[in-house]
Amino acid sequence: MLHRRVMRAGAAVAAVGALGLAWLPGTAAAEPSPSASSAASSASSASSASSFSLAGATDVAPAVLRAMQRDLGLTAGQARERLVNERRAGATAGALRAGLDRDFAGSWLRGATADTLTVATTDAGRVGEITAEGARARVVEHSLAELDAAKAALDRVARQDAPEHTPVWFVDVRTNRVVLQSARPPAAREFVAAAGVDRDLVRVQRSSVRPRPYADLRGGDAYYIGSGGRCSIGFPATRSGQGGFVTAGHCGNTGASTTGYNRQAQGTFQGSSFPGNDYAYVATNSSWTPRPVVNGYGRGDRAVQGSTQAMAGAQVCRSGSTTQAWHCGTIQQHNTSVSYPQGTVTGVTRTTVCAEPGDSGGSYISGNQAQGVTSGGSGNCSSGGTTFYQPVNEALQAYGLTLVTEGQDPGDPGDPGDPGGTWQAGTVYQAGDTVTYGGATYRCLQGHQAQPGWTPDVTPALWQRV
Repeated sequence: MLHRRVMRAGAAVAAVGALGLAWLPGTAAAEPSPSASSAASSASSASSASSFSLAGATDVAPAVLRAMQRDLGLTAGQARERLVNERRAGATAGALRAGLDRDFAGSWLRGATADTLTVATTDAGRVGEITAEGARARVVEHSLAELDAAKAALDRVARQDAPEHTPVWFVDVRTNRVVLQSARPPAAREFVAAAGVDRDLVRVQRSSVRPRPYADLRGGDAYYIGSGGRCSIGFPATRSGQGGFVTAGHCGNTGASTTGYNRQAQGTFQGSSFPGNDYAYVATNSSWTPRPVVNGYGRGDRAVQGSTQAMAGAQVCRSGSTTQAWHCGTIQQHNTSVSYPQGTVTGVTRTTVCAEPGDSGGSYISGNQAQGVTSGGSGNCSSGGTTFYQPVNEALQAYGLTLVTEGQDPGDPGDPGDPGGTWQAGTVYQAGDTVTYGGATYRCLQGHQAQPGWTPDVTPALWQRV
């Protein structure tokens, strides 16, 4: 608990450009592949999609680029190139996931500049589809659905009896296995047997790491809980017009009061979930105005323009009230489970970013897309470490919140969309979800919270017409 405590569109999609989709990963990739262009042409927004460019991909604060160079070992040019490549790959991977369906086995980025997208499949006959999109293909034994089901079985056992010597387990699409990190491998294998999981689906990795939660209205700002601990704000959000923010659940229980970084009365925890999850929602009083930025502590604030989920291998940066500087790393695995001393938390994301006590609840952001709030980890920012974040979209969905984003009125719940369709601004969509809009059906390619102007017909990086 560290507890101490986009692209711009042409005139036809001007509203989308105003919302800063420059950081939607691959918001209609500029130079789409022939098959991607064909798919896009079937949508009513084909002409608009072709007008997107990658020009805004590197429009980030200089301090953030410097943090990427320091933590990822890049030159300034490589940092900018990486941002462009990650953005382009998101839509490509999403479209391939939808097309491969049950044969999909995961995707990830490689290389210092994230210039290699790999997509795994269980069917060798689908390799051509993958390579036609410019990605590398890997044929593997198990589908992502099969691995997710095995991990879910481990999670069910852990909720009743957390494995003492196996604190971390996750789906690793690179090795096509569910990986368990354990100081006592025999105990991990007993855990696998108790869950009824086929041992062929898992790999036990010896590790002495013992993660702990990190605990001690801009993202990354400090706040205090009652008369005790300090945590960090994740992302400002609203509900029914009232301001507030999401943060880590282990920072406070429902009903606990908070004061801000200036020790002035701030708000109350309206909901908190920990263990199991690690998210919470604090509603603030009228003295606090939610802003769509993450605090860079004098090193460049970061505007928040959405919550599109970045993929494994993508860069991600963090802000928190203890370290008070940008720290960056890469996303290692989504869908990770961590057994803290207080209990097991499932569905968090594992990263190479460092953190320290008091950073809990703070912001993880990739480009200008909100990713999650700091949960816990091991190590520190002197020697390095591993951290986990709770995905922000899950928290937004759990409490019916709307993320505050640049260009949006914080009190505006958003354009309800086409009255004849099911798409709705403010709704959290996951990859594979389908909606109707303007008389057509669309499939979600990348998890995100829908925003005004991000309608399916003009955001082909997020939606594919079916």
